[in-house]
Amino acid sequence: MKKIVLFVLTGLSFSHAQFSPSGEDFFGGGIGYSPMYIKLDSIPGASQIEKLGLDPTKFDDPFVLHGGEGFAHVGDKWRIGGYAGLGSTSIATVPNIIVFEDTNGDGKYTDGEPDTTYIGFFSPSIEANFSFSLGAATVEYVLPLLQDLELSAGALMGLGRVGISFDQHSGTPGWQESFSNAYGEMSNDTLYYAVDDTSSYDIRPVLVPGLRRDISATFFDFQPYMAVKWQFLERLGLRISVGFNKGRISQGNWKLNGRKFIGDSPEAAIQGVAFRTMLYIGL
Repeated sequence: MKKIVLFVLTGLSFSHAQFSPSGEDFFGGGIGYSPMYIKLDSIPGASQIEKLGLDPTKFDDPFVLHGGEGFAHVGDKWRIGGYAGLGSTSIATVPNIIVFEDTNGDGKYTDGEPDTTYIGFFSPSIEANFSFSLGAATVEYVLPLLQDLELSAGALMGLGRVGISFDQHSGTPGWQESFSNAYGEMSNDTLYYAVDDTSSYDIRPVLVPGLRRDISATFFDFQPYMAVKWQFLERLGLRISVGFNKGRISQGNWKLNGRKFIGDSPEAAIQGVAFRTMLYIGL
């Protein structure tokens, strides 16, 4: 409780006066909860997600980032601040399964190959998660309308990160199996991998109950906006911002599992109309 009180007092200490009609410099500020709603034009990799049997249009729309925002005046008409937020949305499916005999050995189903409908209990589940995190600075030019009402024009600039993860799992996960080694058995810091012929082999993962992949990228994010600020109580106010978020991920900048760059990954845009609200403590 002491930490919360200290946090609130710190936010209040940013400010001690309101706009003065005489043109005196104003040094106020505030801090508060600020969710951001973005109507993304598209989800990166949507066509590839469809190939997994998932519908990318089922992701949350608009996409929501939950975060916090703070601001402080540096003069009568200029205000600087910062924003940090993150959000995620998931879709999942359990597909129908046709089991077939691959008589021609091509790994694909061909008309005429013997097949049957799978009726077992361990149907695989397929899940995709899309996440977006953002840390940025803000700068605004303020136009006071009334004593407690302001209009401002500004821009948000910083670094964003998007991630797309895929989880495919069959059956019910168990605690011990969740820690199983996908390549063999570990003993005394040594991995023992079984092969049919020690003179000719490739090391590949063995069958595991689940598979997860994470594809992510970091990019520069820019968001011009217009904002309205209303101080409806002495130390409590509301800000509403409307703008257009613009981010672009260059070709080849996507990473697999946060480690390896994917050389043939396409360029992608993280853009759309953005709406931000902020209930703040301060002036």
